[in-house]
Amino acid sequence: SGDLGTGKTTLVRELLRALGHRGRVASPTYTLIEPYNLSRFDLHHFDFYRLTHPGAWRDAGFEDAFDSQTVVVVEWPEHAGDGLPAPDLHLWLSADPGEAEDERGFTATAFSNRGQACLTALRDAGFCATVPSPDWGCAAR
Repeated sequence: SGDLGTGKTTLVRELLRALGHRGRVASPTYTLIEPYNLSRFDLHHFDFYRLTHPGAWRDAGFEDAFDSQTVVVVEWPEHAGDGLPAPDLHLWLSADPGEAEDERGFTATAFSNRGQACLTALRDAGFCATVPSPDWGCAAR
């Protein structure tokens, strides 16, 4: 989540590159979904900004994309209403006026053991110097 221009798609692009994807990474702004077949799992990148109503993602047949074997990243989940499956992790990106132009802040909240493992991986990758608790925030470049 985050306001327009905070770097949500850029974050997904860098995540995919870190996971070994070497192909093009397109924004799903107009397609709603961009699927990626990675070596260890599939990743589906959704952008629900343009949904016309909260159930439109279901009407489009995307419910099957939310399975336990697939990593799903959703931009603008609040536009999908309360019907989305519970997330493992929620990231809120921000571009504060006091930050450098190429710097973004984020707050991460884990909702499961898998989400907590993601927080630990973020810390181990140098994005946050503190030991993650279920709810924490830091600035990342």
